[in-house]
Amino acid sequence: MAKEEGSSVVYDLVDFLNASPTAFHAVDEAKKSLRSAGYEQISEKEDWKLEAGKKYFFTRNHSTIVAFAIGKKYVAGNGFYIIGAHTDSPCLKLKPVSKVTKGGYLEVGVQTYGGGLWHTWFDRDLTLAGRVIVREENGGVVSYSHKLLRIEEPIMRIPTLAIHLDRGTDGFKVNTQTHLLPVLATAIKAELNKVVASNGPVESDSQTDGKKSNEKTTLEDAKHHSLLLQLLASQLGCKPNDICDFELQACDTQPSIIAGATKEFIFSGRLDNLCMSFCSLKALIDATSSDNSLEDEAGVRMVALFDHEEVGSNSAQGAGSPAMLTALSRITNSFTSDLKVVEKAIQKSFLVSADMAHALHPNYMEKHEENHQPKLHGGLVIKTNANQRYATNSITSFLFREIASKHKIPTQDFVVRNDMGCGSTIGPILASGVGIRTVDVGAPQLSMHSIREMCATDDVKHSYQHFKAYFQEFAHMDSKITVDM
Repeated sequence: MAKEEGSSVVYDLVDFLNASPTAFHAVDEAKKSLRSAGYEQISEKEDWKLEAGKKYFFTRNHSTIVAFAIGKKYVAGNGFYIIGAHTDSPCLKLKPVSKVTKGGYLEVGVQTYGGGLWHTWFDRDLTLAGRVIVREENGGVVSYSHKLLRIEEPIMRIPTLAIHLDRGTDGFKVNTQTHLLPVLATAIKAELNKVVASNGPVESDSQTDGKKSNEKTTLEDAKHHSLLLQLLASQLGCKPNDICDFELQACDTQPSIIAGATKEFIFSGRLDNLCMSFCSLKALIDATSSDNSLEDEAGVRMVALFDHEEVGSNSAQGAGSPAMLTALSRITNSFTSDLKVVEKAIQKSFLVSADMAHALHPNYMEKHEENHQPKLHGGLVIKTNANQRYATNSITSFLFREIASKHKIPTQDFVVRNDMGCGSTIGPILASGVGIRTVDVGAPQLSMHSIREMCATDDVKHSYQHFKAYFQEFAHMDSKITVDM
């Protein structure tokens, strides 16, 4: 890959990160890229009429997306070459009732999502993003639409307690129920700045003793601060009363950037796991972009980006759902009436589970096993765990590593220390649920699950190169190894 192309991948990733504060936005950005590359959107609610040599994608809940390109030589029973990643990251999500008033402040009630480093969320300039269900009326006909929302400017902050008021010997400890509440406004300023809505003045609870009359109202008035609803409505171009429900999360407003004294790092939130999501998606698009890229392909190239990995994947749109197996079955069955053929196809298939990896930390080197210390700039990390926290085995690691060796792309190895617990990925979930051969890999990073993480620009290039080569060459490499014969 030319130097200019490698640099372009890095800048494109930064743009993707800045456009994707939530899983919903990440999927929306992925849809735009796929459509621009000639991929056709299909729906799980409809029958699929697929053709060899064509490219498709579908979404589930608008937070999971699956894209695939069918080789021109594909026949039912041939394999799928897949990269799986996830769209979600640890964050603070608004509670169903977010209205909190304490000590003269309007605060926003949030719940922790995933295993975040919550102390990093203090003293950050925060905003809101997510999706909103909006009521719309046209000619007397009422409908409801799903709209993505992002407020660009900082509107909230979680202030730390001054050291003078925290002289305890235990240091800074976060109580996620009582301490992790973003401040939206002071009560007095919110009262002074109330606007007159088109359906009448908004009265405070103190004026009406909690009861309102002669005023259109919704359940949301009791659930969320009116100031918050006004901000959302202003952003969406609707009335506060037209907001029916939402899934919103707090987001850092500091943009993702290429940084460091030699511009070798990316500083950003959500690198875990939007970095792998982007690299895999771009690799698929570029490996299927030319007129003849699928000419000799006999399999199906696929990327599956799932939601809810950070909380166990057990949802309708998580990797623990039947989404992957259903997709493989529907694609296979579009080319045959024999329902058993998909079982053969799965045994010819391969999954790269791509989730960011732990780079060696210079200030905590003892946290890594002596012979397994992935470095920034060192390429994708192949993760192994004897207790199957990762799905890698000798065959799957060999195949993935051989593709890299052919292109002189570096790879690394990671095994967790025996005296430490090991995280996991969607790899074991899909390997056991679908029965597909799997290798667990990821680009090395520091500060995983912080509001602000970091990785190396070279590893973005290495990941993209490796994934693209995998799509183009795995079938040929796989044909050279014999197992279970």
